Amino acid sequence: MKVLFIGGSGNISSEVSKYAISKGIDLYHLNRGNRPKLTGIKNLIGDIRDLEGMKKVLEGHEWDVVVNWIAFKAEDVLQDIALFTGKTNQYIFISSASAYQKPPKFPIITEETPLENPFWDYSRDKIACEDVLVTAFQEQNFPMTIVRPSHTYNTVIPITIGGWEEYTTVDRIKKGLPIVVQGDGTSLWTMTHAADFAIGIVGLFGNEEAIGEAFHITSDEVLTWNHIYETIAASVGCKAKIIHIPSDFIADYSEKIGFPSKRGSLLGDKAHCAIFDNTKIKRVVPEFKATIPFEVGIKDTIEWFEADESRMVVKQETNDFIDGLINTYGRSI
Repeated sequence: MKVLFIGGSGNISSEVSKYAISKGIDLYHLNRGNRPKLTGIKNLIGDIRDLEGMKKVLEGHEWDVVVNWIAFKAEDVLQDIALFTGKTNQYIFISSASAYQKPPKFPIITEETPLENPFWDYSRDKIACEDVLVTAFQEQNFPMTIVRPSHTYNTVIPITIGGWEEYTTVDRIKKGLPIVVQGDGTSLWTMTHAADFAIGIVGLFGNEEAIGEAFHITSDEVLTWNHIYETIAASVGCKAKIIHIPSDFIADYSEKIGFPSKRGSLLGDKAHCAIFDNTKIKRVVPEFKATIPFEVGIKDTIEWFEADESRMVVKQETNDFIDGLINTYGRSI
């Protein structure tokens, strides 16, 4: 099977790449040549935003599957449709589970849950991409599949403030400093390791049942945010000193001081419960089962950060934001 990843070296896609190679897939990465090369992968160099340049780079190639990991706007998907119509048997768009209805009306999310997010333009842009693809499938028989990852981690620390590619909040935990958890920390959330996600998405490659369909691929483990932060702290042998602050207060404060806004990622995502029904992906990909519990996966992630000091990025501006947020909230109550 000949597969093209547009992108392919990110937090999720690098793990999917490794799994695809292990399954004997003939995998190509398309990028601008500024990302590390992974063993066993063929590389095409080009800018996916350059339509004419892409026609030359892709000339002579046909694909069983194309996966675009870095499409964020409707125009990105429209260009992909122009590039790959008649050139691939399946096009997989990586959407986002944050596109599901916010605030949610029902506690369990299925693929039939409406797509509606008035709080986050990132999610609305993903919904617009999905709309373009659904129309292309219905009107042109474009062979699309939509995949909606939720909070999927591997080489990122999956928390709201001072994480992701930062080590700031872990550093605060190790130093005994207070950290912020949105709300009261009891809302329910789902964390998925990229190695588990890989089994699900690769099982969709070339799968006729997936054409014209949308899937989310997540763990079935349900966690509270308090437990998430406590588990991270335990992974470095510490206890977390948690300060609970309402999500809207965090969002307002971030915007007031000019810090990157937390409104979308909180009110449009992490301030709400997210529990997923994975019946559909398990039916279409019977081998899919998420087996990596968060306490195991996050320990591996922290060890990955700590294996290279350059990854342990502690940002003073984030520390200042957390301290200022805690102090400002303390004065308001």
